[in-house]
Amino acid sequence: MYECPNCGGNLRFDIPSQMLACDFCHTYHDPYSVTKEHDAVEQDMYNVTVFTCPQCGGEILSTENSAAEFCSFCGASTILTSRISKEKRPNYIIPFKKTKDDCKNAYEKFVKHALFAPKELKDPQYLDRFRGIYMPYWAYYVTQEGELNLQGKKEYRKGDYLYTDTYHLGGHMHSYYKGLSYDASSSFSDTISQNIAPYDVREMKAFTPSYLSGFYADTADVDGSLYRDDAIQVANKHSYDSVKSLPAFHGFNISTPPNSFSLSSAFGTDIKQTDSAMFPVWFLSYRKGNRVSYATVNGQTGKIAADLPVDIGKYFLGSLILALPLFIILNLFFTFKPMITLMCSSILALIAAIIYVAELSQIQKRDAKEDDLGYLSKKEGPNSFHIDQKRQKQRKSGTQKGFRNFFNVVNIFIVIWLCVTFLGAFLALVSSLLHSAFLIYGIIFIGAAITTIYGIKISQKADLKNGVLGFIGSLAAIAISGFIALINPVSDLFYYGGTIASYLATLFTLLSIIQKYNILASQKLPQFEKRGGEEYENH
Repeated sequence: MYECPNCGGNLRFDIPSQMLACDFCHTYHDPYSVTKEHDAVEQDMYNVTVFTCPQCGGEILSTENSAAEFCSFCGASTILTSRISKEKRPNYIIPFKKTKDDCKNAYEKFVKHALFAPKELKDPQYLDRFRGIYMPYWAYYVTQEGELNLQGKKEYRKGDYLYTDTYHLGGHMHSYYKGLSYDASSSFSDTISQNIAPYDVREMKAFTPSYLSGFYADTADVDGSLYRDDAIQVANKHSYDSVKSLPAFHGFNISTPPNSFSLSSAFGTDIKQTDSAMFPVWFLSYRKGNRVSYATVNGQTGKIAADLPVDIGKYFLGSLILALPLFIILNLFFTFKPMITLMCSSILALIAAIIYVAELSQIQKRDAKEDDLGYLSKKEGPNSFHIDQKRQKQRKSGTQKGFRNFFNVVNIFIVIWLCVTFLGAFLALVSSLLHSAFLIYGIIFIGAAITTIYGIKISQKADLKNGVLGFIGSLAAIAISGFIALINPVSDLFYYGGTIASYLATLFTLLSIIQKYNILASQKLPQFEKRGGEEYENH
C-alpha cells in the first residue's frame, strides 16, 4: 500500500488524472514522487503480494494486501491465498487510460447486439467483476541498417517475343521499429492478446510500482527469445511493402526473397534491444460448469475481444420466428416435387454433419492450445521443434484466428436451408436428366462416410465425451431419405413423411452444433503449475 504524504491514507492510481489519488484527503500526487522505502533501496526489485487461486493455481500480483475474492483465470468465487514476494521490475508500463465505467459501457454496447447471449452476461452485478490487470509483454526494438539488395524485373512484348529485363535494385536502408510487442505470460492466451492489440507504445512510461496501486498484475514467465523471430518477420514484411511502394521502384516486379532469413540479410535486420513492459487489460471471466469464457478490454484503447456463449432456448425461438415467414414465402412462389424436398433434407443433413465435425476439430486445437506459443514454450521450452512447426503454420495461414463471433452467422442454418433448396432443385434436375437419383445419393453417402470416419478420429483425439453422437442425427436423416429414394414408393406421403423425419433428425445435429459452439466459445478451466517468472528474473 502506498501512503499519502499528507494524511497517511491509501493512495490509488486515478485514471482520469493519471495521478495517485488519496481516498481520504482527496489530494493528488505524481506517481514518481511517491515511493516505498524498499523501492528506493533495490531498484531492480519491488515488493508485491502474490495472490494464488486454490482451485487453478493462477497467480496475480498486487502492491496492496487486501484480500482478493475471486480468480480472474478460472472465475472461481473464493478467497485467494496470499504471500509476500519480490518481483523483477519491468522496464516500462502503459498506465490505464480507460476507466472501469468506460469498460463496462463499451461491453454493454457490445453485448446489447448479442441477441442470443445468456442473460447473466448482461447482469450489472456480473459486469462489476471486471478487474484491471497489467499483463506482461516483451517489447522488441528492431533496426534495419545497411545496403539494400533486391532484384527487380520488367517484362514487355515486341512482336512475337516476350522480353524480360532484370535489374539490381539498391539503396541504403535506415529503419527503426520501436516496441513490437508480444505477451510474456503463459496464462494469457496469444489469441486474446492479439485480438485486443495494438497498444500505442509511444505512451510507454518508465516503470514505477505506484502505477499498480489499485490494480493487479500478472507475472512474466515466457522467455524473451520466444517472439524474436516473429518481431523480425513483422519488421521485414512492413519494410518490404514500403520498399515496393517507393516511387523509384514503380513498374518493377520485385522478386520476393524466399524466406525471412533472406529478407533479414537484404535489409540488415537486427534486434538491438528487448525490454520488459506491462500493458493494461480489463479482464472478465464467465464460468459455466467446467468451462470458462473470457472478455477482455484493452485498457489503453478500449478495444474489446470476447467469446459469447449462446442460450439454446433463445436461439431456437429466434430461428423459429425467422423460419416461419421464410417458409410461407417459399411456398407461395415455389413448388417442389416430393423427391426434391427429400433430396434437400439429405444435403442439409450432410452439411450439418460437416459443420459439426469442423467444430470438433476447432475444439481439439483450442483445448490443446496449439495457437498459444507462450503456453507451449512454458511447457516444452522456447526452442522446441513443436513450437517452430506451429510458428511456420501460422505464417503460412496468416495471422492467428481471433475470437469467433457467433452473431456474424446468426441463423446460419436458415441461410443454408435456402441455399440447399435451390441446390437440391439443381441436383434433382441433373438427376432427372440422368433418369436416376442414385448418382446424387451416391455422392451424399460417400461424403457422409468420409465425414463419419474423420469425426470419429477427431472425437478420440479431442477426448470429448459423446463427441460421436452429435452427427448420428445427420446420418440417420441421410439413411431415412436414402431408403425412401431407393424403394421409390408410389404415394407422395412417404416422401413428405421421410422429409419431416429427416429434418427432425438433422435438428438433433443442429442442437449438438450449438452445444459444441458453446464449448468452442470457452476454454478448459486452467490448471497452472507453480509459477513466479524464473526465466524473467534471469533475463
